[in-house]
Amino acid sequence: MLVGVPKEIKDNEFRVGMTPAAVAELVHHGHEVIVETEAGLGSGSPDEEYVRAGAKIVTSAPDIFARAEMVVKVKEPLPKERKLLRRGQILFTYLHLAPDLEQTRDLMASGATCIAYETVTDRHGGLPLLTPMSEVAGRLAPQVGAHALEKAQGGRGVLLGGVPGVAAANVLVLGGGVSGTHAATIAVGMGASVTVVDRSHEALRRLSAQFGSALRTVYSTRASIVDLVKSADLVIGAVLLPGAAAPKLITRAMLKTMRPGAVIVDVAIDQGGCCETSKPTTHSHPTYVVDGIVHYCVANMPGAVARTSTFALNHATLPFALALADKGWREALREDPHLRAGLNVHDGKVTCEPVAAAHGLPYTPPESVL
Repeated sequence: MLVGVPKEIKDNEFRVGMTPAAVAELVHHGHEVIVETEAGLGSGSPDEEYVRAGAKIVTSAPDIFARAEMVVKVKEPLPKERKLLRRGQILFTYLHLAPDLEQTRDLMASGATCIAYETVTDRHGGLPLLTPMSEVAGRLAPQVGAHALEKAQGGRGVLLGGVPGVAAANVLVLGGGVSGTHAATIAVGMGASVTVVDRSHEALRRLSAQFGSALRTVYSTRASIVDLVKSADLVIGAVLLPGAAAPKLITRAMLKTMRPGAVIVDVAIDQGGCCETSKPTTHSHPTYVVDGIVHYCVANMPGAVARTSTFALNHATLPFALALADKGWREALREDPHLRAGLNVHDGKVTCEPVAAAHGLPYTPPESVL
């Protein structure tokens, strides 16, 4: 198979779909890989490393999309990239279609076979291709939140860990999954007073066992969230409904009860965000203020630590990319129900039920297109 790796064009996105090591694995399996020039530069992999791995360097994204049978990316294709997709081509990347009707329609119109990292599953019920970036985003959240709390950034002027004689900041984490757990780990390590809310008793027990008295767990209800946000200096939204839009746990009305200069870091923004006032931002302009509350809603947070993120992502995606290249998408999806769960759009049909439900579109079971 001819596999193409274009350079990411989202604002300040420095990750790349395949590392030189991943390219070498595909070449070893007998495949050909073309990489857009400087695609890996932002994550520390110059063109020469790709050439040594067996790739051919091409000069532009249109060259990649015109020739490749499978395009491997990191972020969802932007409008000008979507125009380059064609019927029968495989697109393997993050898509996050539930909050994005325009992208969904464009992918349907392209006729391409679009497999989303974030809905691929595993036998334990997890999301193995989303997990590494959830870990990165979770660990980044207290870091960027602490910066946004600084007075010069519009925040309350509160140090996350406090100092002797002055209380630490109150950090509220919404969701005790992968992102939430990693956010709590870093926030506790920075000395903050941390509370995690979740509706899963299993998650609350796991967190309690992991952190002991260093962290407080609360069962998530509307009433508990209303109460907790009032005293929070930093709220980290880390809720996830696989493939579906994130639930709006923080309403506009709740902002008025929060401390002026408090910060919301909405890690769930890829799926529409868990705050009613959240809207996607970029690394160039990461924050905005609503009712005195600083919102950080960068939709590609892991791009800030591109080298770490690229390697973590490639370690997870490589086995699936190899399966798609070795067997073709139909056979690979027939054999692996977990990879099959990643099929979101094929030949104009929506094959991911939560995406279809989010947009009121007809749902086609993936099994029916195999």
